Amino acid sequence: MPKHTVNGQRIYYEDTGGEGPPVVLSHGLLMDHELFGPQVEALHSDYRVITWDQRCHGLTESTADQFTYWDSADDLAGLLDHLDVQQAVLGGMSQGGFVSMRLALRHPERVSALVLFDSQAGVEDPDKAATYGVMLDVWEAEGLHDPMAETIAAILFGSEWPGRRPWIEKWRRQSPERLRPAFNALVGREDIHDRLHEITAPALVIHGTSDAAIDMELAERMCAGLANCRGLVQIEGGGHSSNLTNPEPVNKALTNFLSVVAASALRGS
Repeated sequence: MPKHTVNGQRIYYEDTGGEGPPVVLSHGLLMDHELFGPQVEALHSDYRVITWDQRCHGLTESTADQFTYWDSADDLAGLLDHLDVQQAVLGGMSQGGFVSMRLALRHPERVSALVLFDSQAGVEDPDKAATYGVMLDVWEAEGLHDPMAETIAAILFGSEWPGRRPWIEKWRRQSPERLRPAFNALVGREDIHDRLHEITAPALVIHGTSDAAIDMELAERMCAGLANCRGLVQIEGGGHSSNLTNPEPVNKALTNFLSVVAASALRGS
C-alpha cells in the first residue's frame, strides 16, 4: 500500500497517475479516500486524481498527538512534494474543505483551483458540537451501538441512502484512540471568513440542499467571501456527503468546472 511519512504521520494515498492535470481530493470527518470513488471514476481518464487519508482516518498511521487543520494542510503539502505535484486543483468535502482552504492560504502558489463540497469557513455550531461531544463520549465508553451508528449515518448520508452499511462497519473497526484528536480538530478550528478574500484561485462550491451538518447559508457565505468563487451549485436532496450519495449532478458540476476553469489554468492557457 502506498504510504509516505510526513510530519511523523504515515500518510496513505492513492494516485491514478497519468499526464492529466492533478486533482487532489480530501475527505470529511469519519470518512476516508473511498468517499471519492464516484469522482475518481468520472475523472481518472482525463486527470491525475489523488486521494488520501488524513490524520486519524482510514489507512493512515497517525501519532496520538493533537493536531489542527493547519497541520493537516502541511501534511498535504508534504504529500504533494513527495508526488512531485507543484500545483493542483484541491477538492475537499467538509473537513477536507477546511484543510484545502488552509493550504490555499498557506501555499497559494500550490493551488490552481478549489472545489468545496458541503463545507464552510466558520467554526462548528456550538449546539452541534455539544451533541457530537456527547455521542463521542458514548462511543468511547460503550462502542458504536446501532442507534448511534444510524444517527451518524443520517447526518452524513441522509436517512434513505442504501450504501450506509459498509461505512458503519468501517466506523466499528475504527481504533477508539483516533476519535478524540479528530473531534478536537473539528470543534477547535477557527473562523477564517476574514481571510477568504486572500484565496484568489477559481473556486466552485457544491452543497446538498438537505445537508444536516452544514446549512446552505454557510456555503453561500463562503462563496461570497472567496475572491474568485465561480458559483454555488445546489444538489437537490443531497445530504452532507452529496458527492457520494448524489454523484451524477455533483460530477456534472465538477467536470464542467474543471474543463472550463481549472484545466485551462493548469495548462497555462
